[in-house]
Amino acid sequence: MNWLKNLYKKYYYIAPLDLADSAESNRLFNLYWAFFWLIGSLLFMVVFLIRYHGNYAAYRFHIMFWGILTPDLLISLILSIAVKNVDRKKAYIYKNLPIFVIYYVIGTAYTILLFYIQENHYNGFIMYNAASCLLISLLDVTLPVIIDIILAFFIMLPGVIKFWGPMGTFNYSIMIILLLFMAFYNRFRLKQRVALLKTQKQKLEAKTFGNFTLFYNNKVIKFSRSKSTELLAYLIYKNGCSLNTKELLSVLYGDYADSAKYGSSLRLLVSDVKHTFEELNIQNFFIKEYNSFRINPEVVQCDYYDFLAGDSKTIKAFAGEFMSQYSWAEDTAAFLERKVLEK
Repeated sequence: MNWLKNLYKKYYYIAPLDLADSAESNRLFNLYWAFFWLIGSLLFMVVFLIRYHGNYAAYRFHIMFWGILTPDLLISLILSIAVKNVDRKKAYIYKNLPIFVIYYVIGTAYTILLFYIQENHYNGFIMYNAASCLLISLLDVTLPVIIDIILAFFIMLPGVIKFWGPMGTFNYSIMIILLLFMAFYNRFRLKQRVALLKTQKQKLEAKTFGNFTLFYNNKVIKFSRSKSTELLAYLIYKNGCSLNTKELLSVLYGDYADSAKYGSSLRLLVSDVKHTFEELNIQNFFIKEYNSFRINPEVVQCDYYDFLAGDSKTIKAFAGEFMSQYSWAEDTAAFLERKVLEK
């Protein structure tokens, strides 16, 4: 049993905090994906009901499918919004929940419904494998996905043996083995990436007490635009939370800044940051995806994060100033001072 535990830790286990950033990527993907799929589902259902008006009995399974799909997508979408600001220590669990709501209900439960109750074997088989392949290819895999693949295999196996015989069973087994291989390989690559980023963390440092400064290899990182530094300072202050264009424009250019006027300016800042980090080979720190921006707190040393974690040495080092060059940081400086007094 110990060798199995050691094997698990060596090749599979990743600390939940190290998965917080990938969980946020999964959440953002699901937020937009579920929204557009929900709109498409509602439109398709309306067209379907109009076209087959009065002949619902012949298409009861189609109606059942859309009746399950639509609320499932809505619940998943609401969850994606609700867990946006969840604590990073719990992000691995909560931010992946919206994905599992769709995957387990539509990708697995309805597949088994198709396979056994409707006896629509090929559609059920294809639907499950397509859902699993998409999930493994597009997102970072977690243990529940692998467990689901194994459970689904044993649940569907009796039906496969009955309907498709020995050759069908053999092909089905090969497909499941390939899915498991893809899932484990996905996880192995993620584990390698996390290890690489931990090495990078030893070189990348953000100082927030006093004026904000970003260092790499003990040298100040200089950007071609002054607002680029403020952009990163605010994202570091937000501690890994995703911000959209409107939120960033409000912080950088004022409450009434609109995307039509300042959108190009933000794009220049983003380009400046990305170009500078590419030259320094800084990876997976500044992240832009799905019209959202964030930094990955797990790849940077930061006195602010150490303070929040309760590090006594860092708390004593705080002298009342936090990102002093930015007015939006004043409330946080007062908050940190109160924390020092409470200690």
